[in-house]
Amino acid sequence: MMNHAVIEKNVGLLAVLTLVAVSLGGLVEIVPLMFQAQTTEPLNDKVKPYTALQLEGRDIYIRESCNACHSQMIRPFRSETERYGPYSEAGEFVYDHPFLWGSKRTGPDLARVGGRYSDEWHRRHLINPRSVVPESNMPGFPWLAENTLDGSTTAAKMKALRTLGVPYTDEDIAGAAEAVKGKTEMEALIAYLQSLGLAKSRGE
Repeated sequence: MMNHAVIEKNVGLLAVLTLVAVSLGGLVEIVPLMFQAQTTEPLNDKVKPYTALQLEGRDIYIRESCNACHSQMIRPFRSETERYGPYSEAGEFVYDHPFLWGSKRTGPDLARVGGRYSDEWHRRHLINPRSVVPESNMPGFPWLAENTLDGSTTAAKMKALRTLGVPYTDEDIAGAAEAVKGKTEMEALIAYLQSLGLAKSRGE
């Protein structure tokens, strides 16, 4: 058995052994999750791949760093479920690449925001948050209503996601560009927000 003093005095050896310990621990904890149905299969038949417009909206959500202030994972605590709705489950996110769970909540969690407000409410909120939530410290995103999508990369995104297991059909991919062409970034982002959390309705 190697003496602790030898390990502690040898920085290189300590680093190697720490890496080995962390790697083994990670394998033991993470690998089994890759084979559990609850983490690899849709929670229910309400979990669907994003439409072309929702997918573009998700990319805009990431581009504008919305995920830096809003999490999308409700923890199984009473204080969270009473405020946001049913706690999140892995099967809701099988088509999310990358997932946007997060832990930073400068703004509220958005995991169950879908269908909670009208499209018009979202539009006003994104243009001027304080017009609907006076105490909000969120910045406005008025340019989203002016920028339009051309759909030139939408099909390629869907093809890439299909290689990761998202069940897009050839028909979905063929019609992707037409489905988003001429739509505003505002419309795309709202479509994405309205899709969040529909697999588990509030109070379910």
